Amino acid sequence: MTAYGSFPGSRPRRLRTTPAMRRMVAETRLHPADLILPAFVREGIGEPVPIDSMPGVVQHTRDTLKKAAVEALEAGVSGIMLFGVPEESKKDALGTPGTDPDGILQVAIRDVRAEVGDDLIVMSDLCLDETTDHGHCGVLDSEGRVDNDATLERYAEMAQVQADAGAHVVGPSGMMDGQVGVIRDALDQTGYEDVSVLAYTAKYSSAFYGPFREAVGSSLKGDRKTYQQDPANTRESLRELALDLEEGADMVMVKPAGPYLDILAKVAERVDVPVAAYQISGEYAMIQAAAERGWIDRDKAIMESLTGIKRAGANMILTYWATEVARQL
Repeated sequence: MTAYGSFPGSRPRRLRTTPAMRRMVAETRLHPADLILPAFVREGIGEPVPIDSMPGVVQHTRDTLKKAAVEALEAGVSGIMLFGVPEESKKDALGTPGTDPDGILQVAIRDVRAEVGDDLIVMSDLCLDETTDHGHCGVLDSEGRVDNDATLERYAEMAQVQADAGAHVVGPSGMMDGQVGVIRDALDQTGYEDVSVLAYTAKYSSAFYGPFREAVGSSLKGDRKTYQQDPANTRESLRELALDLEEGADMVMVKPAGPYLDILAKVAERVDVPVAAYQISGEYAMIQAAAERGWIDRDKAIMESLTGIKRAGANMILTYWATEVARQL
């Protein structure tokens, strides 16, 4: 007996005693259906091209993309977000491959829909950065600045051709003012009322996008600070949220995920629509690189990072580990 009698009266450690106990009382659970696989498909290649800065991720051929989609479906993943990488010679100032029905992204959407039907949600990146020779997410004006309203016209065209190709969901990621409303109108006016809009609501100008630039063969000159959000700001993201919801967003997203869990939590508290978070290329690359050096346990770090994103309020997580993690779950 100690002088303190029954102290401590509360022992939270009782609920951590065994794996079974910890599993039973877990407040946050990952499920395969929470996950969405981002995938890159590149025009004009005969075999997958490894992405050096994202070990384990490739630029797919049309055939290997179809295989990856089927594997994701079989693992229980809910969706696949497609990014098209056109041949360099086809890029131009207007991002013409983005509205060409035979552009690589539209072809890939048709391929994947033919393979998985409605069993896997096929999502398409709606942005010009992969298709422009300057690498920006929109049309440039005479002074080299991104012209917001001219870009919206291009986005409306992109929405229609992506819907024509069979996209269940379009994901406007360019951070143009008014993009959700213009895209919603374009879809509704062409008979695509059932195509959903996943708004990239809080997309920050982040240093963690670096490996993605390699993945899509980016031609970017300069930066995107005039249209992507300043990492220092919170209220700005909530204003963007209100605007996207007013314009008809069906789902909203925070990107990147890990460095912006506070923003994710604030968004999740304020909405009654599904919330997505994108665990981006730099987040992936950091864990992969540290694990390759033996500095961290790769599998545990992956699960912990995804659990943290889910705990912060994400209903859906875009992650390059989607199929792998879904199989483990």
